[in-house]
Amino acid sequence: MTTESALKQYLEQCQQRVGAALEQQLPADSIQPQRLHQAMRYATLNGGKRIRPMLVYAAGAALGVTPERLDGPACAVELIHAYSLIHDDLPAMDDDDLRRGRPTCHKAFDEATAILAGDALQTLAFKVLCREEFAPFSADIRLAMLEALANASGSRGMAGGQALDLAAVGRQIDLAQLEIMHIHKTGALIHASVRLGCLAAPAADPEQVRRLEHYANCIGLAFQVQDDILDVEGDTETLGKTQGKDQANGKPTYPSLIGLKGAKELARSLRQDALDSLAALDGQADPLRWLADYIVNRDV
Repeated sequence: MTTESALKQYLEQCQQRVGAALEQQLPADSIQPQRLHQAMRYATLNGGKRIRPMLVYAAGAALGVTPERLDGPACAVELIHAYSLIHDDLPAMDDDDLRRGRPTCHKAFDEATAILAGDALQTLAFKVLCREEFAPFSADIRLAMLEALANASGSRGMAGGQALDLAAVGRQIDLAQLEIMHIHKTGALIHASVRLGCLAAPAADPEQVRRLEHYANCIGLAFQVQDDILDVEGDTETLGKTQGKDQANGKPTYPSLIGLKGAKELARSLRQDALDSLAALDGQADPLRWLADYIVNRDV
């Protein structure tokens, strides 16, 4: 089997697995309040790459954890991601009309329902990690998972990154400031995804965990660099969201600061650094290697 076909098979398996977990966790749209539950399901079950859950599964697999034990953490991180996309798309934030090729949540429903759907998805993520039947670990490990996800989601993570992003619109910032912004906005949740997989293996070699967390830092930044590249080179139909929006809104990006060529070189360098950090790990870490390649070569 080629690396490309192995990656495709792995992506499909993870997408199906986390899709089933999300279906189980989300309230049925027949339950009151129906419109809120419809919006939650609309925003979460409408496709997407599921990169973050895949990283939970792949990091856990590298340390010998079976996928069945990781369904809850994988589900939790995707619920946080879905909530963040709803709020990012709101008129007060990025004001986007299109997400994954469909109207954004506030367009499909209304702004108030979208805000509430995001709020409810966020709290559902933490509920999933609280329940031993969904996160089959000791209370101490579940608490550590809750802390990792909370840190990645709050003012020192994703929410803080969004605040920095909004403050940077129309301003000149340097490369170091841009990196700090994206370490928070995009990198924090990607790092948390790998961290959750590591926490599921409490007896793991600390050096292996350190290497996996370095990998997570590298691909978290590489993911954002590639997003910035696609905002320039992609097209709206393929991306499933409005192409060129960052440039039109005066947002600082890697191509705007170091040029398109420089951004591509940075993405490749971060990918190689991520792969180098996995050098001492065996074939169980191959999905992480495939995902590093996918992140910098994707067109969506």
